[in-house]
Amino acid sequence: MALSILNNISALEAQNSLSTTQMSLDKTLQALSTGQRINTGADDPAGLAIANGLQANVTALTQSVQNATDGVGMLQVADGALSQITTLLNTAVSLATEAATGTVSDSQRSALDAQFTSIKNEINDIGQNTTYNGQAIFAASTLTVFMSDSSSAGTTTVTVGMVTVDAGHLNGVSLTADALTTETAATSALKDINSAIADVAALRGTLGASSDQLSSASNVMGVQITNLQNAESGIMDANIGTETSNLSKFSILEQTGIAALQQSNTMQQSVLKLLQ
Repeated sequence: MALSILNNISALEAQNSLSTTQMSLDKTLQALSTGQRINTGADDPAGLAIANGLQANVTALTQSVQNATDGVGMLQVADGALSQITTLLNTAVSLATEAATGTVSDSQRSALDAQFTSIKNEINDIGQNTTYNGQAIFAASTLTVFMSDSSSAGTTTVTVGMVTVDAGHLNGVSLTADALTTETAATSALKDINSAIADVAALRGTLGASSDQLSSASNVMGVQITNLQNAESGIMDANIGTETSNLSKFSILEQTGIAALQQSNTMQQSVLKLLQ
């Protein structure tokens, strides 16, 4: 090989190889430190785009699970309020049954009617003051729960019909005009109270079915989240075994590259001996 002082080709080749090794080593160290195979768009553009899409799906589904949970919570509060109303109506049944018998005096019926009026007022209070997250539950005509995986095809809306609840609106039955002041009025009121109990029970059943629907949807979305995270992990996660092996390989190559570069520079200096 001709000796030259203008260009040290072997040194340039060694330097290029060393530069490539160091870039690979840096990439390996980054993968090990972050646990991710893809740390920049340059690592895998297509994989990064897919992973980002999966992350958006997971984010939307996670919030949708929370939306469904909030919906279930609101329906449970509504059911609790209706349960209390049922308890009050059962008390009203006892009052109306007592007022309908002939052994009760008019003054006693007046006292029973006062208790009945108090029950109707309490039902009104429950209907007006039962809230969830600052919103009156029985004031809205519908409860809409939005769930999505961030795509138009993966969007679901569950609509739950809500009703006004007070003594004049117990799912279709009104107790407003009922009284317990006479035997006849008490008998009529008893019929309306029993109908109200049945209608409130039907309403609770409807709300319970909607609650079950939201709970099921939440469970399904939980499975989706797990599967999507698993898919994202397959794309993004570094293979620690492979990266550890690469770390050893590139560390050794870096050391041998430095040694080769030093040797190339030493060979270049041998030209000076010819001038001595």
